[in-house]
Amino acid sequence: MNQQLAGYAPTPVAARMENHGRTMLKVAMASGQDLYARAGSMVAYEGFITYEPNPPAARQVAREWATGEGAPIMKCSGDGLLYLADYGADVVVINLQNDSISVNGTNLLAFDAHLQWGVERVKGLAKFAGQGLFNVEIAGTGWVALTSRGTPIVVDCGRGEDETYVDPDALVAWSPALKVKAKRSFKASALIGRGSGEAMQMAFSGQGIVVVQPSEDSTDRLRVRG
Repeated sequence: MNQQLAGYAPTPVAARMENHGRTMLKVAMASGQDLYARAGSMVAYEGFITYEPNPPAARQVAREWATGEGAPIMKCSGDGLLYLADYGADVVVINLQNDSISVNGTNLLAFDAHLQWGVERVKGLAKFAGQGLFNVEIAGTGWVALTSRGTPIVVDCGRGEDETYVDPDALVAWSPALKVKAKRSFKASALIGRGSGEAMQMAFSGQGIVVVQPSEDSTDRLRVRG
């Protein structure tokens, strides 16, 4: 039996964060290298690792997050190997090098605790009164892990002059330097198919990337927030 299961055994550690298959994240934990992760995402660990839900350093941001994407976090500390997952979603690992990324909170799995982060209202959507989109912006040098409902596509918006349009409910992340605006493409009376998801898109322009998942989020991301 051991030989039959050998192909699923952990591989040697090669980086702070890496994939174990498509849908699991492996994190090499070490003292002083704490991690923020989605609460409830731990599926296994080796070594001595402790967990602190709603850590004090993140409570204010978490309160702001609750008015936006509503995803609680936990602080992970210790030495060993930590495995995280989110209901079988694909895991995408990013190594920021003095860079930043804006992430849909429902797609954020884990990130190094030393990175700068905060909940930001997306600019460029103000003309749609009463509607808002909140993302988690992460900056610095370190590791970030995202999830995607299926294998994502990463669009390079700097390859041409045309704008890139994305359904907000399929949006995972983007470069904060990109310019963002909203666009209505159909009249409400002419909609077919899934409905209002195709009525409004987010238009990106400038230098940077956009990460798009092949499955729309189950929540309306451009909903009214009080």
